[in-house]
Amino acid sequence: MNHSRLALAAVVTWAVSLVVGYVANGYLMADLYAAHTSVFRPDAEMNMILGFVGSLLGFFVFAYMYAKGYEGTSGLQEGLRFGVLVGLLLMSFGAIWNYVVLQVSNALGLAWAVDVLVEMAIYGTLVGVLYRPRAVAGK
Repeated sequence: MNHSRLALAAVVTWAVSLVVGYVANGYLMADLYAAHTSVFRPDAEMNMILGFVGSLLGFFVFAYMYAKGYEGTSGLQEGLRFGVLVGLLLMSFGAIWNYVVLQVSNALGLAWAVDVLVEMAIYGTLVGVLYRPRAVAGK
């Protein structure tokens, strides 16, 4: 396992996720969130630092899982496939259950499901492109 490339993939993907997440949640889904303010914490009570640190940890786990499952083919293809699988997992265990237990509209529930799938596909692709095992890293 190439630990330096794994760390690079995790940190770069996390940084990209800050931008993608901001665009997705701050712009694309802003109207949906505005219509559901009663189900969310007030801004003053949100611990964004905890969220950012948690997602950084998550991207190290994400990159590690990718590296452990790397099959030796195109990093782009493997990363996309990995990201879609993780997206489906998170959609199944997270987005769908959030919709089930929170009083949100069908539109927000669907937006969460699509968002997590698309974002994870992007992040998986990025990790796949950035991570290379030691045998391939010098090429």
